[in-house]
Amino acid sequence: MNQKKTVSEAIEYRRSVRIFKDQDLDTEKVKKCLVNASLAPNSSNLQTWEFLHITDKKTIKSLAKACFNQNAAKTANQLVVFVVRKDLWRKRAKANINFLNSVFDSYAKDRTDRRRNAALKYYKVLIPTMYTSFFGLLGILRYMFFNIVGLFRPIFRQVRRSDMRIVSHKSTALAAQNFMLSMAEIGYDTCAMEGSDTTRVKKILKLPSSVEINMIVGCGIRHEKGIYTERFRIPFDQIYKEI
Repeated sequence: MNQKKTVSEAIEYRRSVRIFKDQDLDTEKVKKCLVNASLAPNSSNLQTWEFLHITDKKTIKSLAKACFNQNAAKTANQLVVFVVRKDLWRKRAKANINFLNSVFDSYAKDRTDRRRNAALKYYKVLIPTMYTSFFGLLGILRYMFFNIVGLFRPIFRQVRRSDMRIVSHKSTALAAQNFMLSMAEIGYDTCAMEGSDTTRVKKILKLPSSVEINMIVGCGIRHEKGIYTERFRIPFDQIYKEI
């Protein structure tokens, strides 16, 4: 049985493993790592993501072909597809509103009315303002307006449709990192793959064409030849600046 690692040990242990052993993973343990993924920080707590945990061997084989038959996909015991669901922002905003109402209902009314109104306004007004898009035209108008206001005071400027896509991808990538470190903690290995035919991936998984694939993560136990080289990183003093 693998001994659990500290966070620093898990970070050090995690590598992009390209070849996995022919050895089964405990599906429930992988699922628990995905629970940890769901606890990742994310923009406005909208959680515009889905995690597709692939254990069916036939589906894994099909996805491996869509991943250009990379060894990390072909030899994986399981796969996890991290899906960006920006299209669900209304549903996720509503879930936040319901949650906030339940929280504020548990406090004395005179203590929470102002906070409740501010929080609900965020999800009822600001989030729709940021995420509503009419073929990208509203994003352009928002961008122009916010940059004019920005001449006079600090303001958030990443308000175009493409910017909101990036926001959702960043949130989903944070969840994927949580997952991979959680896997490393218990001695399981992963490989994050960007190389795939995402149209075919969505077709295999019967996903709406509007969603986007953030990454596909191969999961397994590392083969002795699964790590191709020693770890290379740019020298830290070249990337670190204290200001």
